[in-house]
This record gives sequence, structure tokens and C-alpha cells, in this order.
Amino acid sequence: IVTSSVSYCAPPIALLVQQFDLTYFAANSSIFFNISASSVDPNINATANLLVNIYGMQPVNISIDLCDQFGGALCPLPQYNFDGSEVLQLPSNLDVSSHVPGIAYKIPDLEAFAQLTLVDHESGEIKACVQSTLSNGWSTHQQGVVWATAGVALLALISAIIHSIRTPEALAPFRLVDLMSLYQVIGSSALLNLNYPVIYRSFASNFAWALGLVATGARSSIQQAINNMRHKTGGSIADANSGSAIDLVNRRFSPYNALLPAVSTEAVGTVRTLRNAGMLFLGGSTGSSPSSPLRYVKRDVATVTADSGNILQAGLPVYVNSLGVGTANGFMTVFFTVLFAALISGAALGLGYVALKLLRRKRTSYSQKLEDMEEYYPWFSRGWALRLVLISFLPVTVFAFYQWTLKDSWLSVLLSVITFLSIGSYLAYVTFRLVQMVRRDRPWTLYTHTPYIFPHGPLYIQYRHQRWYFFLFSFGAVFMRGLIIGPANSNGLAQVVLLLILELALLNATVFLKPHETRGGDVLAITLAVARVIGSGLLFAFVPKFEVKAIPRVAIGIIAAVLFSIMVIVMFFNILVNLGLKKAWRQ
Repeated sequence: IVTSSVSYCAPPIALLVQQFDLTYFAANSSIFFNISASSVDPNINATANLLVNIYGMQPVNISIDLCDQFGGALCPLPQYNFDGSEVLQLPSNLDVSSHVPGIAYKIPDLEAFAQLTLVDHESGEIKACVQSTLSNGWSTHQQGVVWATAGVALLALISAIIHSIRTPEALAPFRLVDLMSLYQVIGSSALLNLNYPVIYRSFASNFAWALGLVATGARSSIQQAINNMRHKTGGSIADANSGSAIDLVNRRFSPYNALLPAVSTEAVGTVRTLRNAGMLFLGGSTGSSPSSPLRYVKRDVATVTADSGNILQAGLPVYVNSLGVGTANGFMTVFFTVLFAALISGAALGLGYVALKLLRRKRTSYSQKLEDMEEYYPWFSRGWALRLVLISFLPVTVFAFYQWTLKDSWLSVLLSVITFLSIGSYLAYVTFRLVQMVRRDRPWTLYTHTPYIFPHGPLYIQYRHQRWYFFLFSFGAVFMRGLIIGPANSNGLAQVVLLLILELALLNATVFLKPHETRGGDVLAITLAVARVIGSGLLFAFVPKFEVKAIPRVAIGIIAAVLFSIMVIVMFFNILVNLGLKKAWRQ
């Protein structure tokens, strides 16, 4: 078990910490430490209190009177600069392993923390208080999962391109949009103002790239550029923490699961005192220990108390900061991702048109087909532009709406308004054209008129002509999800209730209208809608007002992660089917 983040739980008076890394090895009951700290306040006679909390259960509380250790050499506490690392064998009488449940070594994204406090004997004043979260090295956030989900999306994109060239009615392009929508729903499900278990938030962060959060990392060049832009245009919200976002999480929420005072002076006097522990080490060599396989880096140590103003609000702020993106940088990160995607798509479509022109010059048996493709290519390009807009609609809406609640950089707000209005206006224009055509003729015309099928078909061509308008339900759902995550972010319970109502409405519409051309399309849509309803219902366990204990919340988080994982697998096999493997197998 290792320390994963460190913060002060009281303003530092006697002890300044630059690095505080500990590793506990259960196999041989030893610890490795790599600490850089300074004792700066003279004449302190102190008691050290160590509190360890795992999943909010009864904490382990140990007190050591430093004046009783080493013949009083630590009384008063010497002014000392310590920078070193060492491996120590713990005394058998401490029996640390009996206080650590077996679950702590097995469950990913362990929710535990340790708190070390120094209290002055005479005044009872807290001289130092340091908190550190603990980790067992396992997590549901894995780069392999990120690359695997991106690989499935790439496969869906290739399939969509191939099939859209052959026929605009192909299902493969629609499955690409469905897959990205599923990814975005999973990622955005962790943006509500709720007390998420770390295991679910970590799982949801695997899909952050689908929300446009790809240029992440507090020290990345893009984030630094966004920070500079914000601060020069009126932005005052803090940048992403160079350490761990967990440092700034509300102590009532995961992974702390407790609202504790810095230390209970009454507890210091009543808990058992360990004498002659023989576990303190005041020497040590600088650098890292060759005995440890872990690498540690120095980081900024924040002070987080019940009254401090640097606590991150649950939901979107914690989610994006855990990725190394500041709260106020969320929209701009999405903006640049969408901008780059648009430029790459435009360049690819331009190169495709140039290649088509070059092939036309050569007289071959495919000349007539190439001529037809050249005629349809502008419509084909507009169709793919529409698909890009559909994929970008949810991330832009969610982060634009949230940006407006921050009142930060005026340039960020301006760009968010322009981007949202641009996407919204384009979708409104296409919708108006479709409604105009239907009113002038009849819905069936949309399915036979080529100038509409190629550029506007991505909205409606997968639906029966009697249900051509069903895409409006998706538009409304995206808009409402943005309102729920953005303006309604102050009340987690209201967010969950509204989200559940929204998903139930979509499920009912899908069940009763049965909009798709094929029965398989309806079955898939209903399956995904049921999964979203169940996932939304499970979020009630994370509402802070209900005060669900840590272990049940973790269990529910695992259920939600498994549910959405199954949906991703379902979509993967559906993409394989639409890729043409079923037909190839039959042949």
C-alpha cells in the first residue's frame, strides 16, 4: 500500500513538507519512505497522532508521545531539514497487518487515507497536520482500456467510411455515432455533483477522450496556453493542481469518507500510547531507495481544511482536474479538440476530392462511376460534416453550459457562445430544411431525393419514414443533459432525478414509436436506453444527502461500470456485424 497524494489538514506551523511518500509491504511487514520535510518551530514538545481510515470504517487511531522516544531526544522537537529515504522493518508488536483488511489489497481504487498530526503538550495547539491518501496500485483507469476503446472507435470509423461510399443508407455510419454517444454518456455520467466512489470515477475517465478531453496534463503545452489565455482575459479561477486532484476533494466524499477535525485533542489523551516503538528514523540517504520499484517526484502540497476555499466541487471539477485539466479549462480543451478534428476532417475530405479528380483523368472502366462519385462528393462531404457535428454536440453543449456558470475568462465565454451557436444553428438549419421538404411534399421524399439523402441523411435515414423526426428526441436529450450538468450543478439530487426522467422519456419514446427501419435497430436502441435508465438509477446511491456508506457505494459503482462495459462490448460486436463479417462468414 502506497501514499498517492499528500496535503496539509491544518496550516503548517512547525513542519513543512515537500514530499511524503510511504509504501507498506505486507509480505514482510516493512515500510519504505521517501520524505523531504523541515522542522522550523523551536521548543515544541509534541505528541504524534496517526489515524488511518479505510472505506470510512472504524479508523485505526494511534498516538505516540515523542518525549518518551529515544530518551527524550525528540523533546523539544529539533529544528531539522530531512531529505532521505529508507526501508524499515516494523516491530512485530505493532501488528499493522491485523488493522488492514484484506479488501485493501484487492479492490481497485482503494478509498483510504492516513493522517499524521503533531499536537503541542502545553497549549494543545496543532503544530502540524498532514493527510495522505493510500493506494494499492490497482485502478479501473487503464491506458490499455483507453486505447482499446479508441481502437474500437477507429474500427467503426473505417467501417463507416467504406460503407458510406457504397451507399448512404448503410448502418455502419450510424453505429459510429451510436458508439461515440455511448462513450460520451459513460464519461458524462461522472460529471454530476455527487459523491462518486473513486472506482467509478476512474472507470468513467477511460472515456474522457470521447468528451474531447484529450490534451490533458497540468504541464502540457496546450493547458499552459489555455491558462495564459484565461489569465490575460479576466480569468481568476485556479489552474489545475500540479499534484493530485484528490488533494482538493471534499473530506466528506470519497476517498476520505469522513469529515474529521484536524485532530481530536481529547483522543490524543485517551488512545493507547505506544512506547519504545523503535520505528522513527532521523537519518537517511538522499535520493530514491534501490529497494523500492516505485519512482516518486516532489509536488506542491496544498492546505485543505473545512474552511478553505480551494476545495473542488464534486462532479465536473474533480473529474477534469483528475485528468490534469483545470475547471475553467474544460471547455477550451474541448474547443481545441473539436477544432483539430474539424481541420483534420476537412483536410481528409479535401485530399479525397483531389484523389478523385486525379483518377478521373485516367480513362478506365470505372470512369462513369468516378464521374458519379465526383457529382455526389460535395453532398458526401456535407454528410460527414454533419456526423462530426453530431458527435461534437454533447461535449460542446455540456462544457459550454458549465463554462457560463463559472464567470471566468470573457474570451472563453465568447468562444463557448460562438461554438454552441454555430453547432446549434447548423443543426437547426438542417432540421428546418427537412421540415420544409416534408411540409411541401411528404416524408417519403426524404428517402428518395438524393440531394437530401447524402448531406442530411445522417439524421433520419436509419428511421422509418413515418418516424423520420425521431432524431429530435436525441437533440432534446443532449440539450437537457447540458442543462442538468451545467446550470443545475448545485444540487446533485435534482440532477439525478432530472437525468432519470430524461432517460425514461427516451426509453418510452423508443419502445412505443419503434422508429428504426429494422427490428435489430430497435432492439439495440432499446437495450442501450434500458442500460442508461439503470445507470441513471444507480446514481441515487451517490447522492450526498442519502449518506450511503463507502462500501455499498463502491459495490454499486462496480455494478454501474460492469453494466456500461457490457454495452461497449455489445456495440463492438454490432460494429463487427456491420463491418461485413457476418456476410463474409456466410460466404
